Amino acid sequence: MSRSTKKARAARLMRNATYASVSVAITLIAAKVAAWIITDSVAILSTLIDSLLDALASVVTLLAVRHALQPADSEHRFGHGKAEALAGLGQAAFITGSAVLLVAEAAGRLASPQPVTHEFVGIGVMGFSIALTLGLVLYQQFVVRETGSVAIGADRLHYVGDLLVNAAVIGALLATSLLQRSWIDPALALLVAAYILWSAWRIVRGVIDILMDRELPDADRLRIREIALAHEAVQDMHDLRSRRSGTDTFIQLHIELDGAMRLIEAHEIADAVEADIRKAFPGAEVIIHQDPAGIEEGHPKVAFR
Repeated sequence: MSRSTKKARAARLMRNATYASVSVAITLIAAKVAAWIITDSVAILSTLIDSLLDALASVVTLLAVRHALQPADSEHRFGHGKAEALAGLGQAAFITGSAVLLVAEAAGRLASPQPVTHEFVGIGVMGFSIALTLGLVLYQQFVVRETGSVAIGADRLHYVGDLLVNAAVIGALLATSLLQRSWIDPALALLVAAYILWSAWRIVRGVIDILMDRELPDADRLRIREIALAHEAVQDMHDLRSRRSGTDTFIQLHIELDGAMRLIEAHEIADAVEADIRKAFPGAEVIIHQDPAGIEEGHPKVAFR
């Protein structure tokens, strides 16, 4: 499969994932609004608020992915991949806002508990939510595995949180019904808020790595080094630099060759190393500089850690 074909397939998968996310969020909002009105459960309200924020975040993701998939242009030579990271920050802000609203509502209910009614209606809606969300998460997991999309990965992360939240709400409704303890409902909502905040932090941490051009994992860097040094003519390698931007991976390195080698031979060796790195990292943009072995360069080398 050619590089252009792989990118087209990745773009299609990412777009489909954003459409699926928005559709699921809208469906769950409608179901949870009905369940909240019937049960008056603050735990269900917590998941409704989360779904409302999910819908907004999913729309932001959809727009960001559309922008990130635009090809490089004269003003953005490295493409628009970092739009995905910005979408991740937006998602984290939405998620944090939902947690704050939830804490306020739950604190009021703890101070003045109210009974939950029609618990089994709520349980049924939560079961439906779990089934629909699970299908979305599995599809998003497939898309992230195939594309490496940060925005879809962030979207998937808070939907995984939704699965746990919905399961916990079912437990709270059952406990409230069987034990007749009204405080269980808002207490669980506070735990949900804490989990939502933790999820937001995980998203922010991953986004910061991308915006700050964090290097690829050490295992990947070691693999690149091994690929380069596997060529007999390559005497050493240095100044390996790598980063990710959206679905794009950028790899730069210097290889040291015999100083008496002809330029055409050095060029052919660099092309061979580049081809092997691209096989290991499909779709990566690889830039290789050839240096004569044993010659000190005027710029500082970046040590391989």
